[in-house]
Amino acid sequence: WQLSRTAPHSTELGVAEVADDKVPFWTVVTSQALDSAWRMVKGSMMLTASFLLAALCYFQSLCLYVGHQLKWWIGYLQRKFKKNLSVEAEVDLLSYCAREWKGETPCVNLMKKAYEELFWRHHIKCVRQVKRDNYGALRSVLFQIFSQGLSFPSWMKEKDIVKLPEKLLFSQGCNWIQQYSFGPEKYTGSNVFGKLRKCVELLKTQWTEFSGMKDYHKRGSMCNVLFSDAILEYRLYEALKFIMLYQVTEVYEQMKAKKVIPSLFSLLFSRETSSDPLSFMMNHLNSVGDTCGLERIDMFILGYSLEVKIKVFRLFKFNSKDFEVCYPEQPFREWPEITLLTENDHHYLIPVF
Repeated sequence: WQLSRTAPHSTELGVAEVADDKVPFWTVVTSQALDSAWRMVKGSMMLTASFLLAALCYFQSLCLYVGHQLKWWIGYLQRKFKKNLSVEAEVDLLSYCAREWKGETPCVNLMKKAYEELFWRHHIKCVRQVKRDNYGALRSVLFQIFSQGLSFPSWMKEKDIVKLPEKLLFSQGCNWIQQYSFGPEKYTGSNVFGKLRKCVELLKTQWTEFSGMKDYHKRGSMCNVLFSDAILEYRLYEALKFIMLYQVTEVYEQMKAKKVIPSLFSLLFSRETSSDPLSFMMNHLNSVGDTCGLERIDMFILGYSLEVKIKVFRLFKFNSKDFEVCYPEQPFREWPEITLLTENDHHYLIPVF
C-alpha cells in the first residue's frame, strides 16, 4: 500500500521534471530565432546606412565639383565679357576717385577736389569707365547718343547718309577720298567706297533702332550688347569719322563760295595741317583710332556734325575757366546735351546723374 501510494507521486515528479526540461528548449529556440532575425535586420540596416552614407558623401563631392566648375565658368564668362565690354557698368563716383587717386600730391588733391565738386554741385553720383584706346572720345559720345535714344541730326533726316561716299566722289570730285584710312588698317585703295558705305549703313541702322526704343532699360541692354562687339564698334566709329569729313568738305565748299561759315571751321582751315578737307583727312582724321584720338577742335566738329552739345568736365583744369567746356561753344538751343568727364583730354568717363 505504501508502495502504491508513493509510485504515483514519483511519476508526477518525473513528468514535472520533463515538463520543466521542455520549456527552456522552446524558449531557447525562439530566442535564437529572434536573435538571428535581429542580426539579419541589423545587418541590413547597417548595410543600408552605409550605402546611404556613401551615397551622401558621393553626392556631396559631386555637388562640390559641379559648384567649383560652375563658379569657374561663371568667372571665365564674366572676365571675358568684362574684357570685351568697352563701356563698363556704373560705379560710385567718389569710390572710383578714391581707388584711382591715392596719396597727397598736388595733382591727386586737385583731382579729389574736382570729383567732390562733381558729386556735390553737379549731382553726378556714378561714372562709367570707357575703354582707353584712340576711339575713346567717339565711343563716349556715341554711347550716350544711343543710350539716350537721341534722334538723327536734322541734316541727316534730309539726306540718305549711305550715299554720301559716292556723293563726295561723283558730285564733288573728291578722288582723294580713296586715301581714307580705317584706323589701324591704313590705306585701303579702291575698297574704300564699299567699306565706307557699309560703315555708314551700319550707323544709320543702329541709330534708327536705338532712337525708336522708348524703354530706357531695353536701350541699356542693347548698348551692352553692341559695345561688346569690337568689329561693329569700329565700323561705327569709322562712320562717325567719315561724317565729320563730309561736314568739313561741305563747309569748305561754302567757304569757297564766299558764304558765312561757323567760326570753328575758320579756325580749322587756318591751320597749315588742315587748310582743306584733304589735308585734314591725311594729317588728322586718318590717325584717329590708330595713333591718336580726337583733338579739341575735332570735338567741336563732332558736336557740330551730330548736332549735339558735348559738355566736358576737364578735371585737370579744376578751378579754372577751362574746367567746364562745350563743343561747339555756341550750339543751337534745340540740340540735345551729353556730358563727359576727362582727366587728361585723352581718355573719357561717362557720368551718371
